[in-house]
Amino acid sequence: MHPFLDPTFQVRWSTLTPDTIEPSILQALTEVKENIEKIASQPAAEATYESSFLALEDATETLSRGWGRLHHLDSVSDNPAQREALNKLLPEVTDFYSSLSLNPQLWNVLKTASAGGLHPPSQDPIIQRHIEETLESFKNSGADLPDDKKARIAALDSELSLATKQYAEHVLDSTNAWSLVITDEKKLAGLPDSAKAAAAANAKSKDLPEGSYRFTLQGPSMMPIMQHAHDEELRKTVWQASSAVALEGKFDNTPLVTKILTLRQEKAEILGHQNFADLTLQRRMARNGENALAFVEQVHDRIHARFLEEAEELSRYKASKTGTPTAPLEPWEFSYYAEMQRKEKYDFDDEILRPYFPVHGVMDGMFRIATTIFGITITQKATAPESTIETWHPEVSFYEIHDTATGSHLGSFYADWHPRETKRGGAWMNSLHTGTPGEPHLGLIVGNMSPPVGDKPALLTHREVETIFHEFGHLLHGLLTDVPVKSLAGTNVAWDFVELPSQIMENFCWERQTLDLFARHYETGEPIPEDLFKKLVNAKNYLSATIFMRQLALGKIDLELHVHTEKYLGRDLDEIDREILADYRAPSNTQAPSMIRRFNHLFSSPTGYAAGYYSYKWAEVLDADAFTRFKNEGILNPETGAAFRTEILSKGNSAPPEVLYENFMSRPADPLPLLTRAGLA
Repeated sequence: MHPFLDPTFQVRWSTLTPDTIEPSILQALTEVKENIEKIASQPAAEATYESSFLALEDATETLSRGWGRLHHLDSVSDNPAQREALNKLLPEVTDFYSSLSLNPQLWNVLKTASAGGLHPPSQDPIIQRHIEETLESFKNSGADLPDDKKARIAALDSELSLATKQYAEHVLDSTNAWSLVITDEKKLAGLPDSAKAAAAANAKSKDLPEGSYRFTLQGPSMMPIMQHAHDEELRKTVWQASSAVALEGKFDNTPLVTKILTLRQEKAEILGHQNFADLTLQRRMARNGENALAFVEQVHDRIHARFLEEAEELSRYKASKTGTPTAPLEPWEFSYYAEMQRKEKYDFDDEILRPYFPVHGVMDGMFRIATTIFGITITQKATAPESTIETWHPEVSFYEIHDTATGSHLGSFYADWHPRETKRGGAWMNSLHTGTPGEPHLGLIVGNMSPPVGDKPALLTHREVETIFHEFGHLLHGLLTDVPVKSLAGTNVAWDFVELPSQIMENFCWERQTLDLFARHYETGEPIPEDLFKKLVNAKNYLSATIFMRQLALGKIDLELHVHTEKYLGRDLDEIDREILADYRAPSNTQAPSMIRRFNHLFSSPTGYAAGYYSYKWAEVLDADAFTRFKNEGILNPETGAAFRTEILSKGNSAPPEVLYENFMSRPADPLPLLTRAGLA
């Protein structure tokens, strides 16, 4: 009757139709409100851990299940009826979640119960942490505020949910609104055959005439043009279209950015913080916005000189190739000349590697690595129509993870790797169900990788392989957790710690020993030849300072907007962008429109990565340092892998991240390995 709420472990996706959304979610809201009322109305002095904190943990599970499935479908299978239903329900669901920490009776029960001695030092430390984290979450969400301010917080949360949802829709819709059809193959000179074949297949799917090539703003379609197309006007056209996403007309996100920043700043001030970054980071490793900014700026200062050298070197290279005076590169020239120079310097072309990275071979090899070091086995299961296991799209596959020693079912997951117009860009991992010890978890990993063309399998770039390993690391963090409290389990950790498991997995894409487990030619089964492997490794740190600076720039603009918000409100976004990033960008004659308008990480959800984009680099310090233990003890050493599983992957947020890290490394993190790995020490 209410399929979105169906507790069946293997989700029956075919039943999750738009007409069932509203009845399902409204039923869930009724149930969870009754659950909360039962907790809040009990005599506070008689409350136990089970009747208060643990009951609250379980109270919202039905709504979380239904709402989580709906948000997932919104990300991978957007359609008008589903979007309309979600947007209609969004304010009411947001109001409910906001009301939890603002409910005075519920807050009184929790405070009274905790003050009554529910967590003496001798009690289970996980229960103690659950209590402490819950209390802190309530306080930080406004539980101690007067009624008028509580009402304003609830209103702000609702407005933020609607504004950020609209922002994300604008990015998706404006991305899909643009395409480029080319009928003169000569304009595609320089493009790899794989890119032309994909564009021809795309054109065919749209019933365009034979000999047509259709390009979109999805990564696998546009990036080959920016890197390889000899036609400068073609590159410029695609760059201009990409830069204009969510920039103009009905898709313009400019007013939404201002609105979101204003709402976040007001919320932070009501909750007693100077800015949204301080509110967001108080329970993360960085602690506050200024600390995070200092981290970004310190790394920037270490690499800035090398960054400028790389930009100047590339400008000279272009001049030598074109016979023109040395001058700053245009934005649509950078990737093209960088790729050309890399080929010359290292005799290395990414496209040569594609045949060694068929997506299913990559997955199989990645599973072998995980099996060896983490003591698990991973099995693909048949999906409908061959079995009863359903997926949301025919391209999606389904897997089970078991513990090798005990045979216990740890979890299952879906994998969805290729772009569709109904699917948002990027790559991500998410949880559909968090189990308790002895109960399996259910998760998913999603990306937008190069699709299969004709009778060939999907052949990936090395960077796309890294992305799959990255999301799989997040998945292992979610599915190998054994914390009994769900809100402390899996990836529910400090945001600047959550990228450690994902980024450490990327290291296995660079080691000969592990590459040989999955990098096999899709036709011959041969591994990557040694000379090609050496070229891959030698080219690894090409433009490393530039790549570093790109990440730092995104973290810098994020933190500036959320630490010094009032300095930037009401001003032109492009002017702000140039001001903040003046020292983070290579010289160029053409200024790009600010990506703030299409920066989904920051503005497509009420918090998301807002004030937290720095965490990619922060966690990279941790991953580079932690991987030195694998290097020293053996890349595929099961004992090292078991320690990482035990001390990091299984622990969730059951202890502070600094403690978990030091339990694995026996010392605090050292930043030097990251700079060494990047050739910037």
